[in-house]
Amino acid sequence: MITAIVMIDAATDSIGEVAEAVADLPGVSEVYSVAGNADLIAIIRVREFEDIAKVIAGRINKVPGVVETDTHIAFRAYSRHDLEATFAIGFDTAD
Repeated sequence: MITAIVMIDAATDSIGEVAEAVADLPGVSEVYSVAGNADLIAIIRVREFEDIAKVIAGRINKVPGVVETDTHIAFRAYSRHDLEATFAIGFDTAD
């Protein structure tokens, strides 16, 4: 699975509508409204590298109200949740 994080700048008067439209797109797993340099952050999860362009350039950038995107490709995931699952293998409960 390939993960991309897309920072989205949206038209100020349509951030909510943009977030909902992006969240409904195939390949988009989550959309967050955030404070900072971007208005929204979308998490993209696809099976093939070529699908990233389809989702971002072909879908997200065409959503009315999207002003600009900045895409970051994830190389590796570090998650406490994943570590806990790994170390709990074979145990009914992790006390």
